[in-house]
Amino acid sequence: MASERRSLAPLLAVCAGYFMVILDVTVINVAVPVIGRELSASLTGIQWITDGYTLVFAGFLLTGGALGDRLGNRRVFCAGVAVFTVSSAACALAPSAALLVAARLVEGLGAALIVPGSLALIQQAYPARAERSRAFGVWGSMAGIAASAGPLLGGVLVSTVGWRWVFLINLPVGAVCVVLTLRHVARSPRLAARSLDWPAQCAVVAAVALLTSALNEAGRRGWTDPAVLAGVGLAVLAAAAFVVRERMARSPVLPLSLLRSRAMSGGAVIGLLFNFGFYGMVFAASLDFQHQRGFSALSTGLALFPAVAMTMFASVLSGRLSRRTGDRPLVISGMLLASLGLAVWAAGGSALAYPLLVAPMMAAGFGTSFALTGSTATVMGAAPPGHSGTASAFFNTTRQIGSATGVALGGSLLASATDYDTGLRTGMAVGALAYLTAAGLAWLCVPAKSERA
Repeated sequence: MASERRSLAPLLAVCAGYFMVILDVTVINVAVPVIGRELSASLTGIQWITDGYTLVFAGFLLTGGALGDRLGNRRVFCAGVAVFTVSSAACALAPSAALLVAARLVEGLGAALIVPGSLALIQQAYPARAERSRAFGVWGSMAGIAASAGPLLGGVLVSTVGWRWVFLINLPVGAVCVVLTLRHVARSPRLAARSLDWPAQCAVVAAVALLTSALNEAGRRGWTDPAVLAGVGLAVLAAAAFVVRERMARSPVLPLSLLRSRAMSGGAVIGLLFNFGFYGMVFAASLDFQHQRGFSALSTGLALFPAVAMTMFASVLSGRLSRRTGDRPLVISGMLLASLGLAVWAAGGSALAYPLLVAPMMAAGFGTSFALTGSTATVMGAAPPGHSGTASAFFNTTRQIGSATGVALGGSLLASATDYDTGLRTGMAVGALAYLTAAGLAWLCVPAKSERA
């Protein structure tokens, strides 16, 4: 029993940090209107309170992964938790919207240091494939728990003790996370000879930040707006500059040889596609519930609970099943189930009563999370020694891009369609197609059980 508790301690430490990161993505949504009123924030300021965190988080993930490989993933993970915790305190104490936005940007930087290290430390702590698959399943379920708890917890805190407690709850979690990590997670190997290629780092930060900003604006301005087109064009140029620099660099941030691995690149694209489908569905459902059905913010959180609650169960289940079946059947079946769920919603449209939407939402939530464990194991298993932090960062960067694209496209379709029902149906159909594409990629790219043996 004691040895079992010791074996769980590294997982608990890592998952506590990851939980904070995902919780801060969702918990803020309910609090933002109240924050805007109390701090007299403009509409732009309110948007930056939410988007600033996401932009820095997505933009610096690869930097966090490269730092982890060079300096040691445990050291960088703990540094990220410390930065995240201190900046959360700064958010809670912020006297103005400008200072709150600045603190949120630093919080996003802490998140970018935490997430790559979290997967790398699990890989390090659980070398046996069966144990590692179960650990990845628990790690994936943290996203579901945080996503489901966020709106509900935010609503309760804002309506009782005030919005500042949305950030203060991170302080005890962060402290426990650092203590558990230092006591129970072994020191990580360091590749001190691997230099940090700062021009490439700046290029990838610019590419991800520009693309994410453009996609966020597309949901508000439309896809043909000059600012959106300029942002996408500049993001493409920054990405091209990154590729050119990586070809020349002696120690690249993301070795292009990694992308030649079918499992690595295919697993990352699968992650992009299922985040695209799931978060696009959640965003469209939130608008539908509040603007069309008249639900309150807290009622919307409760209405979405069946979808996000399934992610907790599915991740753990897939982690347990993978040692028997391998990852490929789980990823394919998860994506097909999620595609079916969104296809049913696309067929029914806004006319479907809420009770009839519960099953499609549960299918999408279960299928997405059921595939997450296998795709995570595929990407991390393809990483050569010394590049686990980079592989984790690459995988999570593509997932963040998928989330931003799904939300932006969902908003744009609802805004530009001839009527609301058409926009909702089209958005759900596109999400179903993304899931179906991911299932096809899984057949080609996720190794079968025999290939892993």
